[in-house]
Amino acid sequence: MEIAANRMDRGFYQYQKEYEEKALEVLRSGWYILGKEEATFEEAFADYVGVPYCAGLANGLDALWIGCKLLGIGKGDEVLVQGNTYIASVMGISINDATPVFVEPDEYYQLDLTKLEERLTPKTKAVMVVHLYGHMTDMDALAAFCKEHQLYLIEDCAQAHGAKWNGRCAGSFGDIGCFSFYPSKNLGAFGDAGALVSSNPDIINEAKIFRNYGSEKRYYNKVVGANSRLDELQAGLLNIRLKHMDGITKERQELAAEYSAKIHNPLIICPKTRSGNIPVWHQFVIRCEYRDRLAQYLKENGIGSIIHYPIPPHLSEAYGYLGMKEGTLPITEHYANTVLSIPMYNGMTAEEQEYVVKCLNAFQV
Repeated sequence: MEIAANRMDRGFYQYQKEYEEKALEVLRSGWYILGKEEATFEEAFADYVGVPYCAGLANGLDALWIGCKLLGIGKGDEVLVQGNTYIASVMGISINDATPVFVEPDEYYQLDLTKLEERLTPKTKAVMVVHLYGHMTDMDALAAFCKEHQLYLIEDCAQAHGAKWNGRCAGSFGDIGCFSFYPSKNLGAFGDAGALVSSNPDIINEAKIFRNYGSEKRYYNKVVGANSRLDELQAGLLNIRLKHMDGITKERQELAAEYSAKIHNPLIICPKTRSGNIPVWHQFVIRCEYRDRLAQYLKENGIGSIIHYPIPPHLSEAYGYLGMKEGTLPITEHYANTVLSIPMYNGMTAEEQEYVVKCLNAFQV
């Protein structure tokens, strides 16, 4: 049996007729940028997240760096961010000439709130929390920390569409919430797409101007902006997928429950869920001290896997200028050397999952 780490085609086939009808509708409309599909999606997605405002953008990275820019984050500012995130989170900070200050993760792979205080300096302007793998940290405590220290709270929700903390969705706690709709995401488009959400109408209005070359009225430019618009085709297809998000999320939660209940190999550590957090399981990430041997073993048995992520941002060549050496963030680095994402996708069959579990339980060193 051959099982890929991810299968995006399965998600398409689940709602194929609706997707194809919407694609043809948009193509036949003759209107492909900043039209009714995007406006509909912005309103529907804001409602889904539980905030009043949303601006569709070209991708998740644009949501991060444009969002940071609109908060006034720039040269001389520091932003606290967890060390074990995807590098795009950090790029959202550094593109604006601000400095990322890395904080270790906790046992749930989320930002360790107990380590924030020690990383504060007079230059700290914001905290960027990353809801990694579709889980959330204690957002009430984090929001209180940011309020106490007069810091902006930025949520990187790229992997957490619909994840909840005490009943509230990811993206509804911060000054801004930044979303990616890359095809592999739970709410995935069929190309690049992203969005910025906020309860502040001024931020979203500025984002809508900035994304369109800094223009509110055609050919009249208020600022030097960017070209970062969510196109009509992607917005239309996202409108279809958004309608099915409850089912999509439930399916992934059921897959995760099966893995958690049936994987019992003592060499493998399954992910834990903190009380108050309802994850959406963008990834099911296990840990193993023999990770590379486990990944090779799975490959030999026809099972794909992915490392999220093998090189922490602080050790990447891109951020070599920060001068951070190996050993600086030991927890982050240990996770990078031991985590492994096993197959998790909508449309995964019981037979496929049972085979993955069987192989994992049979792994030996």
